[in-house]
Amino acid sequence: MATAVAGRESAGSESNGRAAHARGADPEGGAAGYGGSRGFGALLVVSGFMGLLAAWVITLDEFKLLKDPAFTPGCSLNPVVSCGSVMKSAQASVFGFPNPMLGLATYPVVIAIGMGILAGARYGRWYWLGLQGGTLFGVGFCSWLQVQSLYDINALCLWCCLAWTGTTLMFCYVTVHNVRNRIIPAPAWLRSALTEFHWMPPLLWLGGIGMLVLTRWWDFWTS
Repeated sequence: MATAVAGRESAGSESNGRAAHARGADPEGGAAGYGGSRGFGALLVVSGFMGLLAAWVITLDEFKLLKDPAFTPGCSLNPVVSCGSVMKSAQASVFGFPNPMLGLATYPVVIAIGMGILAGARYGRWYWLGLQGGTLFGVGFCSWLQVQSLYDINALCLWCCLAWTGTTLMFCYVTVHNVRNRIIPAPAWLRSALTEFHWMPPLLWLGGIGMLVLTRWWDFWTS
């Protein structure tokens, strides 16, 4: 009888340990933090690199533009796809310095977090909430720049579009990760839906941006 009870307790303890490990907690009750899948880590690395590459190229072009006001960036292809028009706008330095400098400082952090996840690192809840806040600011700032590009500057920068795409992907999947792991409280149905259809928010989001770009310059694209 005692042996059977002990066996059940051992099995229950092992089961609880597996469940705790799946949640990112230490089986013995300590807070070991939350990890992530290799796919999630790779996505952070790739999306971070997309933003970093865009920020780096735009920064180099900004320097060239300072030296030579007549300089035309290579991505200025036509009146609509005109990186030079975007770089010369007031919105390109909204904080008093070129916007790409923000990307040079922040996208490497995302890449480092992704590399850490690929290496098996686990981060505390506060760390994930910090990343959530950072990506929320990033996607919010990118959304504002999108509106400015479409309806005020009246031009697009291809490198900016690359940064917008990377930032949107990282925000969506950081949110999915945090909701799935209960770092952000959410109803069970929402956790289940995000787990099953995690691809839908970024697809709809980026598709919506594409439709806005298409309709904004419909006459130009079809002429």
